[in-house]
Amino acid sequence: MSTPFPFTAVVGQDDLRLALLLNAVSPAVGGVLVRGEKGTAKSTAVRALSVLLPAVDVVAGCRFSCDPGGPDPACPDGPHEAGAHESRAARMVELPVGASEDRLVGALDIERALAEGVKAFEPGLLADAHRGILYVDEVNLLHDHLVDLLLDAAAMGASYVEREGVSVRHAAKFLLVGTMNPEEGELRPQLLDRFGLTVEVAASREPDQRVEVVRRRLAYDDDPAGFAARWADEESAVRARIVAARELLPSVRLGDGALRQIAATCAAFEVDGMRADIVMARTAVALAAWDGRTDVLAEDVRQAALLALPHRRRRNPFDAPGLDENKLDETLEEFGGQGPGADGGDEDPDPDPDPGPDGPGGGGQAPESDGPQGDDAGARPEAAGEGGEPQPSGPGSGEQQPVRAGEPFRTKVLSVPGVGEGAAGRRSRARTERGRTTGSRRPQGALTKLHLAATVQAAAPHQLARGRVGRGLVVRRDDLRQATREGREGNLVLFVVDASGSMAARQRMSAVKGAVLSLLLDAYQRRDKVGLVTFRGAAADVALPPTSSVDAAAVRLESLPTGGRTPIAAGLLKAHDVLRVERMRDPARRALVVVVTDGRATGGPEPVAQAGRAARLFAAEGIASVVVDCESGPVRLGLAGQLAGELGGTAVTLDELRADSIAGLVRDVQGTSRRAA
Repeated sequence: MSTPFPFTAVVGQDDLRLALLLNAVSPAVGGVLVRGEKGTAKSTAVRALSVLLPAVDVVAGCRFSCDPGGPDPACPDGPHEAGAHESRAARMVELPVGASEDRLVGALDIERALAEGVKAFEPGLLADAHRGILYVDEVNLLHDHLVDLLLDAAAMGASYVEREGVSVRHAAKFLLVGTMNPEEGELRPQLLDRFGLTVEVAASREPDQRVEVVRRRLAYDDDPAGFAARWADEESAVRARIVAARELLPSVRLGDGALRQIAATCAAFEVDGMRADIVMARTAVALAAWDGRTDVLAEDVRQAALLALPHRRRRNPFDAPGLDENKLDETLEEFGGQGPGADGGDEDPDPDPDPGPDGPGGGGQAPESDGPQGDDAGARPEAAGEGGEPQPSGPGSGEQQPVRAGEPFRTKVLSVPGVGEGAAGRRSRARTERGRTTGSRRPQGALTKLHLAATVQAAAPHQLARGRVGRGLVVRRDDLRQATREGREGNLVLFVVDASGSMAARQRMSAVKGAVLSLLLDAYQRRDKVGLVTFRGAAADVALPPTSSVDAAAVRLESLPTGGRTPIAAGLLKAHDVLRVERMRDPARRALVVVVTDGRATGGPEPVAQAGRAARLFAAEGIASVVVDCESGPVRLGLAGQLAGELGGTAVTLDELRADSIAGLVRDVQGTSRRAA
C-alpha cells in the first residue's frame, strides 16, 4: 500500500482542511463538496484525511462493518453473536465515475435465488464505505442512475438491492466527500444539497507559497515514507485533537442566541428547506469542539455559514455559488443575542430595534448600480445609428460591443428521432438501464434486470428433460433473460450562432441570446452536453468545445461580439468538424444541431451555394437539426427556411421561439439519423 501524502503537509487550503476536519469530528455534518480548478490538492487532502480518522470496532468477519455495540439486525451476514469483534482503520472507498450499478450497491445472484431460494449477495462499495469515507472524484460527471442510488443511501442510511422481488438491505452510513472542476459541469441540485459543506479551492498566487508546494511535493515523490516520517508528530497531534473534539462534542452547548443567528442567517439568504439550518447548527457545534470550547460563539456561526450556505444559494445553473459577507455580518450583528429572550428566556424578542421606514438595513434608497438594471439591462451606452443599429466600437473595426441576453424562458422538448443508446438523460428516446420494459434479450455479461416472464417461458419446455420433481422450477443460466428498457438519453446540443453584422441590431441580438440561454437552461435540465460555434466576418470559431458545463456556455454567449459578414458555410463546416471529433470520443451520444441565423449568407465567393453544400453534409449523415430563423422586418426572404431544408431539419422563427411555442412546431426534429435504431 502506498504512503499517502501527510494531511498536515498540505500547504494553504485552510478552508478545505477545516471542512474535512469538522466532518472527522462530527460525521453528522454531512460531508464536503470540494470545488476548484485542477491541480489544487483536492484529492490529495481527501486521501490524507483517512489516515487521521480514529479506528473503528467491527464485528469480526462481518463484510458490512457492523458495530459490535449495536449490530444491524438486518445485516445479510447476521445475526451476530456477542463477543467477537476487531478494530481496524477507517476505510476510504473511492467510487469511480464509470462504475456500474452492481459495483456500487452489490450484486445478487438471481440464478441461485430462483433455483435454490438462496440470497447469495456480493457487497458493493456502499457496504465497504459504511462507517468510513465514500470519495467521489469528479462527482459532477457521475451518471444519473448512480447519483440516484447515492441519494437514496444518504437519505436512509441504508442500501437496498432488489431483483424481481428478491431484496437485500444493509446499513450504509458514510462520510460523502466529492471533488469537482466546475468547468466540466455542475451537480444536480438534489445531490448538491446532500453535501453538508462546500469549499472553493484555487492555486495560490503567492510565489513563496507556490515554491513551498513544489518543494514538499518533490520531497514526497523522492521518498514518500521518509517524508511522511518527518510529519509524523504533526499528524499524531491532529489525530489526538480529533479524538479529543469527538469526546467533547456531546458537551457543547448550542444556546438560543446562536440558534437565532443560524435561523436568521438562513432566512436572510433565502435558502430552501431546513437542511441548511441543521447543517449550520452541527457545523457550529463541531467548530466549538474543535477549538476545545463547550459554548458556540458568533464566530462559529459565521464560519459555519461560509461553509454550509454558498452552494445552497444557487437559483439556476448560471448562478455562481457564493455568499455576501457584508450581508452575513449585518445579519449576525442584528441577531447577535442582544436583548430579551436571546439566552432562552420567555420574553418576546424584538429582533428589529430600529428598522427604519423600509425595514432592517433600509433607508428608503435603492442601492447604487454600476450599470443598467431591470428591463433595460440589455441597453448599452454606445451610440446607435438609424434603426437602432449599434455603431462600431472602434474606427474601422466593424465590431460592436456585446449586448446582454434577454430574459430566458421555458422551452419545450426538442428531441432527436429514433432510439439511441447514449448516456442517461432526459431528452431523446433511448435503450437504457432504467425506464419502461419493452422486451427481453439474453444477458450480455452480468444480469442486472431480470425479465421474469421471459425467463420462466425459456425454462418451461425443459423441465421434463431436467428431471423436475415437485413444485420448484429448474432454471439454468441459459434460461435467464435480461429486460430491455426504454428511457431517455442526453444528447450533444451544438449551437451554431450567427454573430455577423446583420444580426447586430441590439434588440434582435438580445432576443437571440435570450433564446439560446433558454435552450442552454433546458440542456442543463436534460443532462445534455453543449457546444458553441460562432461565425462572423470571414471565419468561424469554436467558442466552446462540447462540455457538460452549461455555465461556461452561458458566459461565452454573454461576451459574444458581433459584426462583419455572414459566412454560414464556414460556421456549418466548423460545426461538422466538431461533431466528427466528438463522435470518435463518444460514439453513442447523438447530436442535435441548433443553427441560429437570419440565413443571409454573405461571406466568401458564392456564399449561398457554399452554405447549401455544407448543409447537405448534415442531411447526408442524418444529423438532426433545427434552424432558429432570426429574420425580422416587413420583408422576409425566407433564407433560413431554405437552409433548414438543405440541412434536412426544420425552421422556427425567433418570434415563435420567444413566445414559448417552439415545441408546438417542433415536437421531434425532422430528419433521419444513421445512428437511430
